[in-house]
Amino acid sequence: MKEINIVSHPLIEHSLTIIRKKNTSTEEFRRHAGIVSKILLVEVMKGFETSHVRIKTPLASMTGKKLKDEVVVVPVLRAGLAMLFAIQDFLPAVAVGFIGLERDEKTAQAREYYRKLPKLLSSHQVLVIDPMLATGGSFDDTVTALKEKGAKNITIVSIVSAPEGINRVQKRHPDVMIFTAAIDDHLNDRKFIVPGLGDFGDRYFGT
Repeated sequence: MKEINIVSHPLIEHSLTIIRKKNTSTEEFRRHAGIVSKILLVEVMKGFETSHVRIKTPLASMTGKKLKDEVVVVPVLRAGLAMLFAIQDFLPAVAVGFIGLERDEKTAQAREYYRKLPKLLSSHQVLVIDPMLATGGSFDDTVTALKEKGAKNITIVSIVSAPEGINRVQKRHPDVMIFTAAIDDHLNDRKFIVPGLGDFGDRYFGT
């Protein structure tokens, strides 16, 4: 079973506190969610391989490095888009796949309403991004769909996670690595993470 990576950094702690606060404005929520996402994604990509490449600077030739692994990012709609915006600052040409899942507020079950994925190879590094790992249902369904399409190297990235969601993902997909900025206490009877930060998508998109 793959380990869980809790990414700790003073800037994450600072920004995470701001986005948790109930009265944080939409503008500030977006800005600090982006900061947390970028630090998380930098940590994830530390394990990616590089290859040597010859380049010319304005003064001389030299050997530099470039990412060897091809990366595919799959944001779980819609909240996952917030983290997609962050990774595109690093990899503007990254391939993106979409799986749209909508949670029924009464049953907490996710319903798929959209799917558009690029060709997936076993060599691809696939990042599944969603700010909240709550019940784990959306991540479970997304990872299952990606494996059916041929993905082998899959990493889950979330900002806040619940133990229940982590347990589900680990049970169903023990080969998948999880990166998160925080593991909170539990899910309430509405399947929201406690203490959490509320509905990430509503707060990020101002709905």
